Amino acid sequence: MDRAVTAAHAVRGALADRAVRAAFLRSAAELLDGAKDDLVAEADAETALGAARLTGELARTCYQLRTFAGIVEEGAFLGVVIDHPDSAATPPVPDLRRYKVPLGVVAVYAASNFPFAFSVPGGDTASALAAGCPVVVKAHPDHPATSERVAAVLRAAAARHGVPEDVVGLVHGFEAGVKLVRHPLVTAAGFTGSVRGGRALFDAAAARPVPIPFHGELGSLNPVVVTEAAAAERGEQIGTGLAGSMTLGVGQFCVKPGLVLAPAGAGGDRLLKSLTEAVGATGAGVLLDHRMRDNFVAGVAERAELPDVNAPVTPGAADEHAVTAGFLTVPAGHLADEGAHDLLLEECFGPVTVVARYTDDSEITAVLSRLPGNLTATVHLSEDEAAGTAGDGRGAQLLAELTPLAGRVLVNGWPTGVAVAPAQQHGGPYPATTSTSTSVGGTAIERWLRPVVYQNTPEALLPPELHDANPLGLPRRYDGRLEH
Repeated sequence: MDRAVTAAHAVRGALADRAVRAAFLRSAAELLDGAKDDLVAEADAETALGAARLTGELARTCYQLRTFAGIVEEGAFLGVVIDHPDSAATPPVPDLRRYKVPLGVVAVYAASNFPFAFSVPGGDTASALAAGCPVVVKAHPDHPATSERVAAVLRAAAARHGVPEDVVGLVHGFEAGVKLVRHPLVTAAGFTGSVRGGRALFDAAAARPVPIPFHGELGSLNPVVVTEAAAAERGEQIGTGLAGSMTLGVGQFCVKPGLVLAPAGAGGDRLLKSLTEAVGATGAGVLLDHRMRDNFVAGVAERAELPDVNAPVTPGAADEHAVTAGFLTVPAGHLADEGAHDLLLEECFGPVTVVARYTDDSEITAVLSRLPGNLTATVHLSEDEAAGTAGDGRGAQLLAELTPLAGRVLVNGWPTGVAVAPAQQHGGPYPATTSTSTSVGGTAIERWLRPVVYQNTPEALLPPELHDANPLGLPRRYDGRLEH
């Protein structure tokens, strides 16, 4: 671990040229795509996620690398601002020139459930390299061979452009991961995993003699609210959509809907009937490892034993490897106050969700007020509620209640599937994430940069990004005006 971090630190200047950086990222995508068949086969052997799912995930990973190459070339992420002296201002303004510089070596902790998109070549690595930061990745123990193969591809892409291979380091093992976040040459960390593991690393990052930023994605319940009018209008469709979302990838997505507030009336009954049929028809699936399987089986059993909790489709063990999908129901009033049912407000990783049946809007508000931070929050509205013509303003009111809970708020959709797009926000209030940043989308690059301003500095000493003539053609704010 120390050799990997020290080597990465020694070559941190190798990514200074943005053109080289962009070319490196594009070559990484090209080489990953070229090795697709072998990489997917290796990942499937280790994770049982299936060739179709993994092929799509690798394509997403390559797209993400190419997207960051374009962001690097555009240069807006540098945030260039130039203000010339103004003696008439109060107080007087000196010559100020501001942009962002890379932090240094970034530690990346790979996720179990995405061996490509959130692991060695994933968003944390891609955005850190795009920012000009070398990375040292702590491989996840569920896919060590895949991690080695992918790291070798990234190093080969670096070598193609004369970049030292040490800009991408890889370590294995629990102890290496613990020590990595404490290494004095590591300047920031990105993590995707459990609340327990992420919080321990977060605390270690803060307890260092020199604390560092820790951008962790820890856990999320991803609540869904279905209004009475929406259930009456299309309860069957909502039930089928919920089944597809909660069982996608055997329920191993970080944005799986884990709590659904549905009405207690006839519309809600139709939703549950549809959900029961769809989930009951879902075949058994394999979770990523036996620890996760055992936690899932124990977790759903403990929840099912709570008072007034029913299981229309019982989730649990199918055999020594596989699990079956299912869902639990409970009166929403049991979740409105602290008590025996609090466990239902905690994420259970795997193909299960909790449907809480509410009798009036006050129960929705009471349950939402008890929820921790989430990556996503979803509301299903009727056509009139969505158009704002229902007359009671319920749609706007629910959005106002959900917005403080999550980084991404959805209307009449499902949270599974996180688009790689400039406007994306994949992060939310704690414990969903430990910072306000996103780990998906173009602005993920901002996590690995810090601003610096030069005051009254002769142009001969300034980096070219801050020259008046703008020789690099960067987007910037120049004396208060945006220039493109």
